Amino acid sequence: MPARPLSPMPGTVLGWRELVSLPELGLAGIPAKIDTGARTSSLHAEVLDDFTRDGQRLVRFAVDWGGQRHCCEAVHVDLRGITSSNGEKQERFVIKTPLMIGNLTFRAELSLADRSQMQFPMLIGRTALRRRFVVDSGHSWLQSGGNADMGPGRR
Repeated sequence: MPARPLSPMPGTVLGWRELVSLPELGLAGIPAKIDTGARTSSLHAEVLDDFTRDGQRLVRFAVDWGGQRHCCEAVHVDLRGITSSNGEKQERFVIKTPLMIGNLTFRAELSLADRSQMQFPMLIGRTALRRRFVVDSGHSWLQSGGNADMGPGRR
């Protein structure tokens, strides 16, 4: 039986790093590593407080990025055991918030993690990418407009 021709994959093409925004948190232009090897997306944050308001579980956290401290609050959807890049299992707060990559905005789950030793303050994992994007690991900043030479790890 002859092989069927491959049809083009749907989705917008991303580079291995992109500038992303979290509009409900007031964070824009965050350098993010696009990592298909990671299941969960994560944001560099220091958890300050876990509390309830009007029957909703919330988490207050600080994001140190761009030389500034941004204090944010979001609905706390889960406390999850996540395996870090060094193989260590960590309990992390997980939030769900709109994520904007290029012209596409969608709700994504983000774990709040100490990424201070990492090159990028944010990591976008495969769950957020699935059925939306294709990653071209040979390129960078494909959806980041005129900011193609911004962010850490210029290569």
